[in-house]
Amino acid sequence: QVQLAESGGGMVQTGDSLRLSCVASGRTFSDYAMGWFRQAPGKERELVATISGGGYSDYYAYFVRGRFTITRDNAKNTVYLQMNSLTPEDTAVYSCAARPSPILSDRVREFTYWGRGTQVTVSS
Repeated sequence: QVQLAESGGGMVQTGDSLRLSCVASGRTFSDYAMGWFRQAPGKERELVATISGGGYSDYYAYFVRGRFTITRDNAKNTVYLQMNSLTPEDTAVYSCAARPSPILSDRVREFTYWGRGTQVTVSS
């Protein structure tokens, strides 16, 4: 079992930056690929970015490439999402998730453990 807790969300303006954090507990953190997902009102949950267990590979959804960066610190059991150049279209609840394999994946269904999420609101 892995427990995940996100933090760092908030209300910002277009063009601002935020850094989300997700702290994991319960298992060896590096055994898990991690992902950030988001869900806006009335929309399906979508992948934002994923990172492998060792942190050497990552993948981004096309709509955040060049603006968002996923990193992890295995010594701190934490994964981060640095979000720059935010727009109102980025408004959503952002959740982190863990996949029971160190190999990254872009498939939502392969992530087993989920945090409760943190709200990000970007105003124009």
